[in-house]
Amino acid sequence: MTNAPPSVAALRAQFADAVTRHLVSCGDTVVYVERDRAHDVLAWLKDAPGQQFDYLTDVTAVEYRDPERPVEVVWQLRSLGRKADLRLKVELDKGGPLEVRSVYDLWRGADWLEREVYDMFGITFVGHPDLRRILMWETYAEGFPLRKDFPLRGHFSRAEQTRQALAANPEAHYSMEELSIAEAYDELPADMRERLARGERGFLK
Repeated sequence: MTNAPPSVAALRAQFADAVTRHLVSCGDTVVYVERDRAHDVLAWLKDAPGQQFDYLTDVTAVEYRDPERPVEVVWQLRSLGRKADLRLKVELDKGGPLEVRSVYDLWRGADWLEREVYDMFGITFVGHPDLRRILMWETYAEGFPLRKDFPLRGHFSRAEQTRQALAANPEAHYSMEELSIAEAYDELPADMRERLARGERGFLK
């Protein structure tokens, strides 16, 4: 592809066939790379002179409605000094392992971002030091809520969801300090307790 943006041209010169294609969408440069080279590419983009994409803005994933299209892992990068942005993508075949190497060693901010993608999409970040659910609870057994095959109301009936919630052991997943916050409810001002109670009833309807 001709007239490639500067970072794309530099990537192609450095990594050759690891860069499969690129495009410009709404003014943003998007580069697709091979999964097995993604970590090398990201490390180079972070540290190489003239690149220095030192800020990891986001890690996320995309699944399209077309069942033949792969799942995409997305890294959004920014060079703070150069005020430049770049989006890197890897395609994961749904028939193969949904996994890619963690970039926690490059950006510590990837910690919770990768956990969220793991929790919502089921993508494993190999080498992450503490890869576990972050939005859903550890014993959540219904799958990955942002996958296209996930039903709107979940896989389980409301009765089964209620049974699992009542059988949960919060002490196994939260510290006593976190659990003690709930005990402070009675110490709140009366009007605040009333507002919380109204909100709770509305949520349960």
